[in-house]
Amino acid sequence: MKTKLALGAVVAALAVFSQTAFAQTAASAPVDRQQRKAETAEAQKAGKLAPAGEGKAGTTQPSTASDKTRTDRKAQADADAKSGKMAPAGEGKAGTTQPSTASDKTRADRKAQTEADRKAGKLAPAGDAAAQK
Repeated sequence: MKTKLALGAVVAALAVFSQTAFAQTAASAPVDRQQRKAETAEAQKAGKLAPAGEGKAGTTQPSTASDKTRTDRKAQADADAKSGKMAPAGEGKAGTTQPSTASDKTRADRKAQTEADRKAGKLAPAGDAAAQK
């Protein structure tokens, strides 16, 4: 019984692998080295080859090279600085200011407000911060 099962598995495996091997050879005829080199040369002339290295074919990065010389860029920066067009140094956008965190109430005023809220029952019990929402 075991022999029949093993023999059946081998025959099934041969059938599966022989079909895929036959399909591969029938679908693509063998190409010799000269034909492959000619195809590659044509693709190179047409600009269809991807650059060497990793990445998707056909994607090119824009040039990061500047069209101005260093002296041109320095002259432009100096002109912008003199005319006031240059943004201030540092992070963030120019002209944005942070809101003031200073309170307009004194500590005594805040304590009095809290005491009034406690007497009126407006304060949430301790530890129930989620219940305030």
